[in-house]
Amino acid sequence: MIDPTTGGGALGTTMGITLVEAAPERVMGTMPVKGNTQPYGLLHGGASCVLAETLGSVGAHLHAARHGGGVAVGVDINATHHRAVREGVITGVATPVHLGRTIATYEIVISDEAQQRVCTARLTCLLRSQA
Repeated sequence: MIDPTTGGGALGTTMGITLVEAAPERVMGTMPVKGNTQPYGLLHGGASCVLAETLGSVGAHLHAARHGGGVAVGVDINATHHRAVREGVITGVATPVHLGRTIATYEIVISDEAQQRVCTARLTCLLRSQA
C-alpha cells in the first residue's frame, strides 16, 4: 500500500512531492520549484511530468486496490506546458477520466501559487495483478 505521508515513491521524495489528498477520485500533491529547475531557472518540464505521473499513479493504485488489489503501471503520459514558473510551490490535482478493470486514465492539472495553470497532463496506467 502507498504511504500517503511520502511523495509516492523514492523519486517523488527526492523531488519534494508531498501528497495532500489521496483517493481514486482525486489525488492532490505539491512540489517545490526550487531544486526542480532546468538550466535557465525555470521549472523543468520533466519535473512537471514526474508530479503528474506520481499523482495519477497513486490514484490508479488506489482504484486497483479497491477492486481486488494489484499494481498500476504507467503506459502513456503526455503533458502540455502552459506557462513558466521560477519559484514557489506548484500543486497538482489528478482526477479520473476513465476507471476500468484493466486501465485507468487520469487528467492532472498543475497550477502555481496564483492558481494559474502551468501544465495539463494525461496519464494512462495498466492495472495488473501482483503475481
